Amino acid sequence: MTAFEGSATPHGALAKIEAILLPHLHPQEATADAGAGRGQKATISLGALSDLMEERAFGLLLLVLALPCCLPFVYILPQLVALPMVVLAAQMASGRRAPWLPETLRKRHLPVAALLDVVQRAKRYGGWLERFAHPRIPAFTGDRATRIIGALLIVPCLSILVPLPLTNTVPGIGVALTAIGLIERDALFVVSGLLIALAWVAILVIGGPALIYYLVNFLLSTSAPA
Repeated sequence: MTAFEGSATPHGALAKIEAILLPHLHPQEATADAGAGRGQKATISLGALSDLMEERAFGLLLLVLALPCCLPFVYILPQLVALPMVVLAAQMASGRRAPWLPETLRKRHLPVAALLDVVQRAKRYGGWLERFAHPRIPAFTGDRATRIIGALLIVPCLSILVPLPLTNTVPGIGVALTAIGLIERDALFVVSGLLIALAWVAILVIGGPALIYYLVNFLLSTSAPA
């Protein structure tokens, strides 16, 4: 049984994710407004989360995993979700129609309340963007295009995997926009997300070594004897 059976399908990708996660939140966590232990009890495994997705599982899974990466001041979650994102992108590139996760990743648990908090923050700051998503240029989101999209997504997902400053937020935003495009079959979101993510990674690859070289030279020149 899917998360949407027996009720109207929620409109919008973020609402769909919220509908999947809410039933897994403990009642005491859902009613408590404060408390030191809030959000630490209810968890959901990546395997269960994948099984609850419907026909657009790749897009929904990538979105729920990318959200913690693209919001500032979210800790721990990005490190938990980075590797599964790479695996999902690689599977899209290989032509799989539905996600498959190895048992080690299926058993990885994510805190439900923390994920819901991330979804709420995304709805608050960027939920308006979802209203512009609708089916557009279907050839760009078909099966053949999905393989190309998956191959391109591997690059920003690998960037998120790197535990260095500036490597996850903008690529995470790009992956999230691409995921919304996959869910809503909107080529404009897919292309925009890929361009944002890949451009930022290119800036890091080109500008990062140059910045390090400049800093090293600056430190050497200031420490050199007069």
